[in-house]
Amino acid sequence: MGMRIRRDDQVAVVSGKDRGKTGRVLRVDPKKERVYVEGLNIIKRHQKPLPNAAPDSEGATGGIIEKEGPIHVSNVMLIDPKEDRPTRVGVTREGGVRSRVTKRSNTKLD
Repeated sequence: MGMRIRRDDQVAVVSGKDRGKTGRVLRVDPKKERVYVEGLNIIKRHQKPLPNAAPDSEGATGGIIEKEGPIHVSNVMLIDPKEDRPTRVGVTREGGVRSRVTKRSNTKLD
């Protein structure tokens, strides 16, 4: 079964170094079961300047770059839009159309 958390969902981190923080999902990696959450699990990467990059482009200057790292999908929970609290996600089918629903308030998400 596919992941029940999608891009642009508001999620809360339930375990790990960023436990208790919330953020918006930037991207999802279903094969590795990981999500990238805005401003959370920040990692540092050392990057060399690219030799033939334009002077004002992103790759022109090197240095230490901070970016979001992956978080396993089991360590985040969707935030219920009605109650503003973490909730589990279920899937219902109506007329052949699948839609996600929150277990806390039974709110449709799609």
